[in-house]
Amino acid sequence: MTHTNDWLTTIQTRRSIRRFKPDPVPREILEQIVRAGTYAATGMNRQSPIILAVTNREVRGRLSRLNAEIMGAESDPFYSAPAVLVVLAKKQCAHRVYDGSLVMGNLMLAAHALGIGSCWIHRAKEEFERPEGLEILRSLGIEGDYEGIGHCVLGYVDGDYPEAPARKENWAYFID
Repeated sequence: MTHTNDWLTTIQTRRSIRRFKPDPVPREILEQIVRAGTYAATGMNRQSPIILAVTNREVRGRLSRLNAEIMGAESDPFYSAPAVLVVLAKKQCAHRVYDGSLVMGNLMLAAHALGIGSCWIHRAKEEFERPEGLEILRSLGIEGDYEGIGHCVLGYVDGDYPEAPARKENWAYFID
């Protein structure tokens, strides 16, 4: 069991990374990060989310182009990260967005704990509402209606690791 202070430090020092080295993330590290995602809390333990671990350059490129098109940009919205974890959740699950968001949090914290940079990239919902996104799911044999929750892009940090900005005042209120 890890000491509480180690986890608190991990939580307090994780930052969104927007510059990645091209070096691939080793499979065993990706598996650890994905496993951490599968232990996220989910409403009534229904485990509505699924995770697509994408390191295939062609599929990663398709997702990037689709995401950029939705955003109205030409640059890579994944900041050249070599790995993309896509979190989706079953549409019929009323708490799918919350469940998927907790998975995303676990993925980003696990990545940071393992020395891997991460960033949450939006527009997964729109990607997997389009025929090309649905085709990716079908090609993997994934059946059912899923809503894209987010992309957790992963890679080694290119440059200095960002410092945490000061916390805002009045973030929390204690009611004793």
